This record gives sequence, C-alpha cells and structure tokens, in this order.
Amino acid sequence: MSLTVEDLEKMQQQYPDYRMELVKGNIIVMSPSGYESDEVAAAMISQLANWVRPRKLGRVTASSAGFRLPNSDLRAPDASFVLAERLRRSPKSFAQLAPDLTVEVKSPSDNLEEVRAKIQEFLAVGTRVGILINPDKRIVEVYYSGREAVILRDGARLNRQILG
Repeated sequence: MSLTVEDLEKMQQQYPDYRMELVKGNIIVMSPSGYESDEVAAAMISQLANWVRPRKLGRVTASSAGFRLPNSDLRAPDASFVLAERLRRSPKSFAQLAPDLTVEVKSPSDNLEEVRAKIQEFLAVGTRVGILINPDKRIVEVYYSGREAVILRDGARLNRQILG
C-alpha cells in the first residue's frame, strides 16, 4: 500500500512531536538528531540567513519545513534555501518544489550512505547544490547533479566558487 502526503499529514496531526517524511509511498519517522548535529545545523541556518535576508535572495528554512517534490515524496532537509523568484511567499503548509540548496548534517543515528542518497534524490528532482556536513570526521561534501563531490576538510572555506 502506497501512502500519500495526505496520509502523512493525518499522521502528523496524530503525532505532532515526531518529524516525518514520505519516501516512495512510505512514511519515515525521523529520530532526534542529537545535540551536536542540531547545533551544526542551527549554525548553518544562521549563516545562510545572515547572508540571504539582507540581500533578499530568497528563503532559508530548518528541518521542519517540508518540500513536496516532483516525484511525490515529501522530504525535509536539515537546512534549505529557495531563490526568491521561485518562492515569492512562504506557503502555509509544504513548499511544492525542490529547494535550490539542501543541507544535511550527519547525526549519530544516521547511515552516511542513506544521507548521501537523500541528497542525490534532491539533486535528481531539481536541487542545484546539496551539502553534507559530517561533524564526526570534520568534513563537508558538496554535491551537484552529474558531477563529482567537492570534499572540504577542516580549515577549508565554503565560498561562492564551490557553490557554482
């Protein structure tokens, strides 16, 4: 039985304290990320927002903002950015598009290959850049559709050239 976004919304109403995603017709309950990974995600959101908002470049969201993707999945990256011209107003519910940038922070309970696969799924439906932050290894992986990942190690700087 394949579930829908409407089924997910009903479950979310019944269990408001749980974060959920809809992936290939299955509802996935997301475990809490842990303090360190959430702190890293919050710092990334803060940096993005501090750059985006004064320049009115678009919208930055955290992990509770879901995206209804063109493949019918509903996914929620740890942080995301959407260009202003693609999303003029914040929707009341889920945005019906793929974000331009997604950021995932590996938490202790995450499987690294599953997180990479999630980023690839976003890229396949239109996301331009996917970033994976691995606090354990102190590595940042920057992904683009159809290109090799750029690996940044401790001390490297994430800049506009890397982001394409």
